[in-house]
Amino acid sequence: MMRRQRLPGSARGRAIYNVLFLCTGNSARSILAEALLNHWGRGQFKGYSAGSFPKGAVHPLTLELLERLRLPTHGLRSKSWDEFARPGAPVMDFVFTVCDQAAGEICPVWPGNPITAHWGVPDPAAVEGTDDQRRQAFRDAHRQLESRIKLFVALPLDKLDRMSLKDHTDQIGRSGAEQLR
Repeated sequence: MMRRQRLPGSARGRAIYNVLFLCTGNSARSILAEALLNHWGRGQFKGYSAGSFPKGAVHPLTLELLERLRLPTHGLRSKSWDEFARPGAPVMDFVFTVCDQAAGEICPVWPGNPITAHWGVPDPAAVEGTDDQRRQAFRDAHRQLESRIKLFVALPLDKLDRMSLKDHTDQIGRSGAEQLR
């Protein structure tokens, strides 16, 4: 009989699962994802974000959008993924890349063997154009991330083994990418 593998969070006897969203600059998409997960997954998930080459500041349109949506912005900051690979850092249960560039980079080794997936979203900070066009790009990124996060927090974690959960998180990323085409 095959023994069911437990999630890292459940193995530690903890009800809250840590999720790290990665992007290159950690100024827009990963910050949006962190804020959205902390909103929709409150009580079950704790969201974090980081970047391989952080910009050092959260993009102003990210903060503007989150404030307009009445989502907390306190404590959001652009930071390096190295913070989460150090001893004493929160152990992650899930790590999701939200930009194609970060997905292709060699990531640190994450303690705890988290489940990983790629949830690529076009970079709203790279959009050039009018203020309205730029704001629309941020709203689009928000909508895509919110859709994926709602699917993720609805997964029956206690009923899925590790392999099934990996398949589900991969599918969430793929289904979101198909919606963009």
